[in-house]
Amino acid sequence: MPSRRHPAAALDPTFTAPARSTFEIVRRVAVYLRPYRRMALGTVACAVLSLVFSFAFPKLTQFTIDQVIVPQRYDRLAPVMLALLGAFLLRDLFNSLRILINNTFEQNVIYDMRCAVYARLQRLPVGYFDQRASGDLMTRVVEDVNAVERVLIDGTEQGTVAILSVVGVLAILFYTNATLAWVAMAPLPLLSGGALWYTLTAHGRYRRQRTAASALNALLMDNLQGIRQIKVFGREDHEDHRFAERADALRRSTLGVMRAWALYSPAMSFATALGTALVLWVGGRQMQAGHMSLGQLVGFLFYLALFYEPVGRLHGLNQMLQAARAAGERVFDILDAPEERPVAVDLSADTAKPPLPRVRGEVVYENVGFHYQPDRPVLRGICLRTRPGEMVALVGPTGAGKSTLVNLLPAFYELSEGRITIDGLDTSQVSLASLRAQIAVVSQEPFLFNGTVRENILYGKLDATDAELLDASRAANCHEFISRLPRGYDARVGERGVKLSVGEKQRVSIARALLKNAPILILDEATASVDTATERLIQEALERLMAGRTSFVIAHRLSTIRRADQILVLQKGEILERGTHEQLLARNGLYARLARIQNTTFIEESFAKLSAG
Repeated sequence: MPSRRHPAAALDPTFTAPARSTFEIVRRVAVYLRPYRRMALGTVACAVLSLVFSFAFPKLTQFTIDQVIVPQRYDRLAPVMLALLGAFLLRDLFNSLRILINNTFEQNVIYDMRCAVYARLQRLPVGYFDQRASGDLMTRVVEDVNAVERVLIDGTEQGTVAILSVVGVLAILFYTNATLAWVAMAPLPLLSGGALWYTLTAHGRYRRQRTAASALNALLMDNLQGIRQIKVFGREDHEDHRFAERADALRRSTLGVMRAWALYSPAMSFATALGTALVLWVGGRQMQAGHMSLGQLVGFLFYLALFYEPVGRLHGLNQMLQAARAAGERVFDILDAPEERPVAVDLSADTAKPPLPRVRGEVVYENVGFHYQPDRPVLRGICLRTRPGEMVALVGPTGAGKSTLVNLLPAFYELSEGRITIDGLDTSQVSLASLRAQIAVVSQEPFLFNGTVRENILYGKLDATDAELLDASRAANCHEFISRLPRGYDARVGERGVKLSVGEKQRVSIARALLKNAPILILDEATASVDTATERLIQEALERLMAGRTSFVIAHRLSTIRRADQILVLQKGEILERGTHEQLLARNGLYARLARIQNTTFIEESFAKLSAG
């Protein structure tokens, strides 16, 4: 079922999450900092100590000019220089410690947040992924998490140090020369006004940039997965054009961010330069009047630089904050999406469902209805009952609801109405983990992970022994071809199993299902696109897999349908006919007409012919 939160997002990588305030983003990211309070304090402490020792430079410079150079007391020069070097050494030592602690702190927080986002993704309903491009979700997990954590890692450290620096230096400036200190404050209205303008206008620009980056990544991932289709249809130029459009959108949105920063940053820099010029002017007049020495003026100017530098850093943090806000909306869109029903089996948890015990395989659909959208029902009034070990064949035209019907059994989607029971237990009232442990799926297009053959088969039972692995492989008729691979069971299958043939992938997926040893099977028969010899091997493996198990088979061949204990003929989301092959032929209804029409072995072709007739 599609996510109820954002139905407009269907397969649209440019869709953006609802706007969230900067305070909300900061507050929620702060949760991930709590386990590392000591690192946070250590980072800030080292930064403050480094700042304190940097304060020694203006004072020692003033002393050198007024007490060493002007009176020509060069005997004092060596001790002063040693003190200056000592201050620089301690400043850089604490800065080095700050970098080490901060980097460890940063990577720990990124790790925790990224794992939390990925864990939530794993527990979202299938419908959530039906609506969103994989490339967009990858961008959120990889790139957006980085942008979000920076707002607090760098913001906590740099922001704290910048504020302390501004306050500390300001106190020194007023203590040194109150008149010049007030002159130095002259640019503050300009600095404040610029910061306010940038803060109020930046969010939209950064949001467009993150959306454009996601759209580009989504297209790139889609095209890499479909590279064979692009080549076979000769659509390289077409895809070049599509990629160029997405890349241009990212370029324009990034330039929008940069143009604003190109106005904002130099304007703020000019405002601080204006303050420095005013201080030089007024300070020069005070020197002329004999109210201050050259060393005092130079020392004041060095302190002034230490005042304006953190002010500029705060402007940079403001830029970072706006970027993090845009990224944070996308990250928390995942973290706030409603999970599937709780998967925990701990009955002490208030929200946990009880586990489903090992079942015999009696499956009952009671007036089941389902719709992806309220006004477009996919299934209506589905009623069926299977005895343990029975085979149920589902036939019907494309779009009749066959796949949806079987996808409701492992609760990939939640029912809109009615209920499903297994051995008399309502599947909506048991934990998902225990429900899905009872069901194995062999799809028409088997998916293999980019790992070894062994890893893909063991996915059915991670702790299986080598003997169990070999038994499942032999039963699935795949041990022979695996043994011929250069590295046998340790051969890598490539992305989505690209290094294996369709028939080989199908037999590996059957071995995986055999190893799981579930009492209920969902099979989307996949022998239509293989040669006769491979079809026979797959059919033998499927017969071994179905033996003694309740099986739901989305059937495409009459040879399979004939063997079913029940045949359900679906059309427009309803069961029109049911019975065995012989019973349905004797009834002389839709199924009988299909059987008479079809000279080929594919039932769906018969539906197409019947519709055309």
